[in-house]
Amino acid sequence: MLIAKNIHKSYGNLHVLKGVNLEIREKEVVSIVGSSGAGKSTLLHILGTLDKADSGNVLMNGLELGKLKKDKLADFRNSELGFIFQFHNLLPEFTAFENIQIPGLIRKTDLGELNKRVKELAEILGITHRLDAKPSEMSGGEQQRVAVARALINSPKVVLADEPSGNLDTSNAEALHQLFFTLRDELNQTFVIVTHNDSLADLSDRKVTMKDGLIV
Repeated sequence: MLIAKNIHKSYGNLHVLKGVNLEIREKEVVSIVGSSGAGKSTLLHILGTLDKADSGNVLMNGLELGKLKKDKLADFRNSELGFIFQFHNLLPEFTAFENIQIPGLIRKTDLGELNKRVKELAEILGITHRLDAKPSEMSGGEQQRVAVARALINSPKVVLADEPSGNLDTSNAEALHQLFFTLRDELNQTFVIVTHNDSLADLSDRKVTMKDGLIV
């Protein structure tokens, strides 16, 4: 479904990715592991079209993403990809409900359909009782669940997560990890997760290890 072919990326004289090949299949949870500086987050950002490779191709169901014009690429990113980060990046002035809505509003989804989807995801994620709360009124685990709902609101084909549990305590991290597998099973959701968390990596359907800019 999502394929990276011979991806190279440099920043100045630093050659970060040195010909990476990776294929992500539907309905699987893939963890990308490796030491700091191995190129994990750089690869994730290129897969998510947040950064561009110097050479090589990224394809989604045969569509070559590097050939999309800026507006088309933004539309693709909004509709086909979801993002979860270590720091949830919720907008502090908005409620949980409003934060979850945002990608759907950008996509111009019918408001009735969008609000129904927010409530459905909130039920699955166990945050229905927090939808009127602002981020400052929620725990770290609740905030991250809101961020997960926001990533899922447009029913993306792939969710890309960069250290999603890195800012959570052990119990909340374990709950979040289990949630990913529940979402895979209930929503047929695909996840690509960069993580230093060994327990999450070991639970994943597939663990990909990076070293010195290559998959080993």
